[in-house]
This record gives sequence, C-alpha cells and structure tokens, in this order.
Amino acid sequence: MNERQRLGRIRAHLERRALIFESVRSFFRSAGFTEIETPLRTPAVAPESQIVPFESEGWYLSTSPELYMKRLLAAGYDRIFQISRCFRKGERGRWHNPEFALLEWYRKGGNHLDMIADTEQLVGAVARSLGMGHTLPYQGRRIDLSPPWPLFPIRSLFREIVGWDPLVVDDPVRFDTDLVTRIIPALPPERPAVLTDYPASMASLARLSAADPASAERAEVFIGGLEIANAFSELTDPGEQRERFSKENEEIRRQGRRPPPDPHPFLEALPYLPPSGGIALGMDRLVMLFCDAASIDEVMAFPHEWA
Repeated sequence: MNERQRLGRIRAHLERRALIFESVRSFFRSAGFTEIETPLRTPAVAPESQIVPFESEGWYLSTSPELYMKRLLAAGYDRIFQISRCFRKGERGRWHNPEFALLEWYRKGGNHLDMIADTEQLVGAVARSLGMGHTLPYQGRRIDLSPPWPLFPIRSLFREIVGWDPLVVDDPVRFDTDLVTRIIPALPPERPAVLTDYPASMASLARLSAADPASAERAEVFIGGLEIANAFSELTDPGEQRERFSKENEEIRRQGRRPPPDPHPFLEALPYLPPSGGIALGMDRLVMLFCDAASIDEVMAFPHEWA
C-alpha cells in the first residue's frame, strides 16, 4: 500500500479525529477552562525512569506539558487545559507512537477523583457530539460509558487476581508485568474501569493518601483495554518532590543514562501551587476508541514509519 492509498483509507478516521478535537475544546471552554500553550522544547523535563526523552541541542523535546502547567497554577490560574504534541523515545507499537497528542487539564481545588469525574463528562460530551449515546462499539464489544465509572483499588485487584500486595511488596517490574498480562485482561470489558490508590512508590508527582500513606492519590482510566488517562491529586511539597526526583535520577543512572537537569523553575513554583487535581489523557487513543480502530496508525496521518 502506498501513501496515497493509505491516506485515502483512513480519511474518515482523520475527519472524525478533527471533530473529536473540536468537541474536546468546546467542552473545556464551556466549563470555564482557559486553553494555554507551553514550549515543545524545554531545558528540563521531569525525571522518569520509564520515559526516555529526545534531546535537542542540550535541551529536550517535551514529554508532557505538566511542569509548565503547574507553574501556571502556582501563578494563580484556576482552570487550564492544553492539547500538546509530546515526544517519548522508543515508544512504538500498536498503541504507541514516539510523537503523540496529549490532553492535560488542571483545576484548582480538585483532586484525582474530581479529574475522573471530568473525564466521564468529557467522554460523554464527545460521544454526544458524534451522535452517539452511552454505548460505544469497540473491537466487537459494546462499552457502557454511563457515569459513574466503577473504581478498582489496586491493592484489592492484585490480592484477588495475582495473590500479592504491591502496597507492601515494592517490585515495579513484577507490578508492570502482572498489570499488563493479568490485571487489565480481567477488568470488565463492558465498562470503563478506574484503577485507584497506586503504591506510594509509583506516586510520581501525586500526593500520598492521608488515610493510607502506602498509597498515592493517583487513578488511571482504562476503556476497551486501553489506558486512556492518568489522574493525580497534585503534590505541593517541594522537599518531597525533590526527593522523588533524586530517586528517579538514581534509577536513570543505573540504566546507564544521563539524568536531565533539575527543573528549577518548577520546583521554585511548587510552594505556591494550591491544592489541585490534574490529569493527562491520550488523544490518539481516545480517537481510536471513537473510530473503532485497532491501531494508533489508523488515526494518525503520518505515524513514525510514514513520516
């Protein structure tokens, strides 16, 4: 298949993609959010041992707009959203492309579950804009999008399905393997699933739970077997955040890579960050769902090999 044939074949998906992006922007504007833009090329990124950034003449291509958006929150912005191009090295497969579209939004005074509620409303709004009801046909399944979506605490899922407690045993490799091969396939296929209360060691930039410091106020949304979104109650303690970054940098060094420099402007802004909720949602995967597409290549005009 040549390029012209391929682009003709996916034209309906690309036209629907444009409608979905328009619907997402309309949803947030109606809810009083301000659309903002942040740099795609940045002097520092958040150190994450599982994400490899692209370097650009001593700087980095953005892996996420998160740090910039939190600096805006710290400066007094209450509700903000952005659809950004992001770049992550080595991420290629059925659901991944090294360059992708990421939607992030933040709300002052919110928490991770507020962001999940936003996501329920957003997905419903997109469905309505496409003339659909609450039922999403995807890869032979009929998924009921009606809110509220069921919550599944990580501890309960792992104890029941794989017989160990990741809040007690810190084994990220085993966690990731069991999550992909055992946990996600066991989630109810006819409903979105929200995994909550991730281990504290996987808090990233989320705050720990006051009720159970062994867990983080972090939740992930899965629809049709796809991880769609990742929500945090945002950490506002600069000392704790520096410590977490230091641990991530140690792991990056163990992998034989050079850690990025500390994102000093973000860390300096963190004491002014109000209690907030934030979430990142993969726009390409959202389009996949609403196009009944099995691969991310079906909803991108120029994925990696066709660029």
